Amino acid sequence: MQSFNAILEELASFSEAYGGVLEVFVVIFAALLSAYLLNRFFDRLEKRFAGTHNRWDDTLLQAGRKPAIHFIWAVGIFWALDILHQHSNSALFNAVEPARRVVVIVLLTWFLARLVRGGEHLLCDPARTAVPMDETTARAVSKLLRASIIITASLVTLQTLGYSVSGVLAFGGIGGIAVGFAAKDLLANFFGAMVIYLDRPFSVGEWVRSPDKDIEGTVEEIGWRMTRIRTFDQRPLNVPNSTFVNIAVENPSRMLNRRIHETFGLRYADADKMKTIVDDVTAMLRAHPEIEHEERVLIVNFNSYGPSSLDFFIYTFTKTREWIKFHEIKQDVLLKVYEIIRRHGADIAFPTSTIQIEREIGPEGAPAAAG
Repeated sequence: MQSFNAILEELASFSEAYGGVLEVFVVIFAALLSAYLLNRFFDRLEKRFAGTHNRWDDTLLQAGRKPAIHFIWAVGIFWALDILHQHSNSALFNAVEPARRVVVIVLLTWFLARLVRGGEHLLCDPARTAVPMDETTARAVSKLLRASIIITASLVTLQTLGYSVSGVLAFGGIGGIAVGFAAKDLLANFFGAMVIYLDRPFSVGEWVRSPDKDIEGTVEEIGWRMTRIRTFDQRPLNVPNSTFVNIAVENPSRMLNRRIHETFGLRYADADKMKTIVDDVTAMLRAHPEIEHEERVLIVNFNSYGPSSLDFFIYTFTKTREWIKFHEIKQDVLLKVYEIIRRHGADIAFPTSTIQIEREIGPEGAPAAAG
C-alpha cells in the first residue's frame, strides 16, 4: 500500500512538471494533422470544381486555401500558448490575446486580397470568361480594392491594439498637407495614373509612341508611379505617369487599317502608256483580297512631271493591322505594280542627266579646230 501511494505521488509530480509539455505536444500534433487533412480536403474540392462551368468557385478555393491552412496553424499555436500560460505567470503571455486578434485580421485581409487578385485574372482571361474585361481597367480596380482592404485592415488593427482611429485620421489629415508639398511629383504621377485608367488612351500590350518625346514600344505595365514600356530593341523604358498628361500619345494598335502610299516613276518614253498602266494598277488593287477599297479611299493617279520621270502614285489601305502581314501585302502590291509596268513594255525610270555639247563654227562653216 505504501509503494502504491509512492507511485501515485510520483505520477502526480511528473504530471505537474511535464503535463504542460505533453499537452502542448498533443495540440501541435493535432494542428499538424488538421492542416494535412484540410489540405487533402482542398485537393478533393479542386478536382470537383475543375469539372464545373462556374469559374468563381476555383477562384474562391485558391484564394482561401493558404489562409485557411495558416489559420489552423495559428489556432494550434495560440492554443498551445494558452496551455503554457496556465503553467506560467510571465507577463509575456499578456500579449497573446491582442496577437490572436491581429493574426485573424491579417489572415482575413490576405484572403480578401487573394480573392481580388484571382478575380482580376479571371475577368481578363479569355479562356475562362466569355467577354474578357479590359486588362488596364481590371488592374486599376484590383489595385484600388486591395489598397482599400489593406487600409481598412490597418485601421482595424490599430483599433484592436488600443489606438484611437480618430486621432490617427486627424494626424493623417495634418500630415497629408506636409506630405503633399514634399511629394508633389509622386502625387502628380499618381493622378497621371488615374487619368490613364479613366481615359484609357492605351492598355497593357498595346504599341504606343509619342511625337513629342522619344517614346515608342509596347506597354508592359501601368503602375501608380510609372508605366513600363518595352522598346523594339527590347530595352525597358520606365516613363513617369505625369508625362502622359502633357504630351501627345499615338496608339497605332488601335488603327483600323494600315496605309500604302508609294510613288512610281515611268520613263518619258513611256508617256503614251501611262493611262493604261494606271487603269490596270487600279483594277489590280480593287481585286486584291487584302486591300480595303469599299470603306477606305483607293487612289491611283498620274501625279507629276518629274526631273527624269513621269510619276504616278497609289494610295490605299490594307485590311490587316498586323505589322508583319502588312509588309507582306505591301511587297506583293509593289511586285504586281512592276509586273504591270513591264507587261506594257514600259520600265521604271532612274535619274538621268542630258549633256548638250556645243562646238564653234569656223568662217567657212567647218568646225573650228581645237586649240
